[in-house]
Amino acid sequence: MECATKPSSKPSSNISDVVSKFAKVCRFRSLGVFSSDNPNQPNNDDVANREPLAEDSSDVTEEAECDPEKVHPHPDEIQPKSSETTDFVNIEVSKLFDQISALKLAYVKLQEAHIPYEPDKIRAADELVVTQLQELCKIKCAYKGKQFKEVYPTSALLVAKIRVHERLLEKLKFLVKIKNNQIHDLRQELQDLDLKNRVLVEESRQPPTRNENIEIFNMSSFEDIFKSTSKAIHDFAKPLITLMKASGWDLDRAAESIEASVVYSTRSHKKYAFEAYITRRMFYEMPLESYNVDDILRFDDPINALIEDPYSSFATFCRTKYLSLIHPLMEVSFFRNLDHRAFVTSGRHPRTLFYQAFVKMARWVWVLQGIATSSEPKAEIYVVNRGSEFMDVYMESVEELNEETIVSDGGRSRFKVELMVMPGFRFGETVFRSRVYLSTTSCCRC
Repeated sequence: MECATKPSSKPSSNISDVVSKFAKVCRFRSLGVFSSDNPNQPNNDDVANREPLAEDSSDVTEEAECDPEKVHPHPDEIQPKSSETTDFVNIEVSKLFDQISALKLAYVKLQEAHIPYEPDKIRAADELVVTQLQELCKIKCAYKGKQFKEVYPTSALLVAKIRVHERLLEKLKFLVKIKNNQIHDLRQELQDLDLKNRVLVEESRQPPTRNENIEIFNMSSFEDIFKSTSKAIHDFAKPLITLMKASGWDLDRAAESIEASVVYSTRSHKKYAFEAYITRRMFYEMPLESYNVDDILRFDDPINALIEDPYSSFATFCRTKYLSLIHPLMEVSFFRNLDHRAFVTSGRHPRTLFYQAFVKMARWVWVLQGIATSSEPKAEIYVVNRGSEFMDVYMESVEELNEETIVSDGGRSRFKVELMVMPGFRFGETVFRSRVYLSTTSCCRC
């Protein structure tokens, strides 16, 4: 289709250049605009104000010939914009951009209300976003319902911008929907947390059961108690040895009577013989039943627990172990009487320094046994016999072993156990090693 143009000797204005360039670049289809009374007849005023196209419009004609789908309007259909229409477009576009800016600001406020999470601010921001969306819809409807009287390529650019903003609006709606879903999920999560907190508060008000008390002691706690028990036995051996010295005992013969033919590195290591003696007596016939240890641990001084309940399980344990550990001849040599024994046998507990030291040591043994038999899985206690080969997986030397004592003549030494100072415990795959005193002689592996 060939478009007829009105010839002109030279371009009358820059408008024709703009029309030509926009037609070439954007390839928008021009639409003729007529008066509302008769769409087939042009307005006389518009015809009077019509300006001729420039010579460059021939480019448009050439493109129309090359592209059969492109239809260009008749020159009579192209009309310049009136000032009234231009003002209307400028006002509507200004409103549109202002509304888009207000919508963006409202959405930013909605995002800010989520961090930190404040329901009142979120609700207000959500209402503001909805209001801005409604205003934007009104502008959209007004634009679609309004028929421009004059159409230039600039109106097509406005349409393209509006479509871009419409896509942005759809995106914002989608984001608002996502935020609303997140708000719903967070509210549900908050309700679940409130419910759990109420349950925990109710459970905290109830007295703890025995199993709950036992669960408090994990493996780390047991290790601490295991070390405290070993230290308590070591500490009680000191006053025992001191009383033996003061009473004229031969410590060499006493250590020999506990375990014969032990070769000690130094004479001071004979203290381990007395620690081994205390351990044997205290862990002999360990009770297999589980019991609660909280009543004993709440006392700073365990002797007070015996005074408060002299016939408790702990009191029975102390009475039995004292009579087994301290021989009558030993007590007579220490105190020149058997008053301690008489008190303990009658169910009472003397407040002497020696008996208090014994009770402090007995408490840790009692607690260790109670936790070991009440744990899950249940602990297995194991002992190491004299003459056993040293294995560092299950045993720990009471004296530190250095490389000079471990390696001799190019081979690794094989130490033998002389004394078991502290038994070991095993919880499934977890092992708390037994503490042993090793012989000073060793044989090298071939």
